[in-house]
Amino acid sequence: MLWRLLERHSKPIDACLGVDGPPQSATGQATMFTGVNCAAAMGKHCEGFPGPGLRKIIEENNLFLELKRRNLSVKFADAYLVDGVDELEMRRFKSVTTVMALTLPETVSTIDDLVNDEALLQDLTRETIQERYPDIPVIPPQRAAEHLFRIARKFDFTLFEFFQSDIAGHSMDYARACAVLRVYDRFLSALVRYTEAAGLTVVLTSDHGNIEEIGERGHTRNQIPFIAYGPGEKMLREKVSSLKDVMGAVLQAYETLS
Repeated sequence: MLWRLLERHSKPIDACLGVDGPPQSATGQATMFTGVNCAAAMGKHCEGFPGPGLRKIIEENNLFLELKRRNLSVKFADAYLVDGVDELEMRRFKSVTTVMALTLPETVSTIDDLVNDEALLQDLTRETIQERYPDIPVIPPQRAAEHLFRIARKFDFTLFEFFQSDIAGHSMDYARACAVLRVYDRFLSALVRYTEAAGLTVVLTSDHGNIEEIGERGHTRNQIPFIAYGPGEKMLREKVSSLKDVMGAVLQAYETLS
């Protein structure tokens, strides 16, 4: 399924944003979710967790807030292993998506949501938390797709962040990378069947390249795929040429399709 989406429903887009060096997660994700060239704003590509300057850009305006201003419902489907938003806010280090979700706290999913199958774990199968939470059952990726589809039916916009592919790419372990991609492919195959039948649109992209060159430990300067599948897919692809265009294209899709 992943190959089919790449071959028929994607286009390559820029992640380097006119700034020297390999793209990094903090500035790449912040650019994707704010429409601001955050690498240029920071004067460099910033990895890991966003610092004060980058957090300020995200908190001032982001995709979640813009959708909310349009009276659209939003959900971040990744479950945090916390009991509530207060516990998440106390964390010293927060990812870009966490900073964005906290600007609209009702989007946050907790461990109770995961237990009730109303959120997904970032690894899809829940295998990475078995030592800590043995009572939460492992599920196949197809079941995770079913859960995400059910969530997406309840909201106008649902975000799910998958980063096991990035971890596998950094490991330079070919077998591990293949295993991760097989799991992800099974997940996508099921998800696309559900969304296709329901007339929902799937948008899939990344903040940088990595796993496509397993012999490189760091991120690549390659263009990244921007995949859109479903109603409005052609318009979405036409509007996006770099990470900076993703947020605007998503917002325009809602205006066009509504």
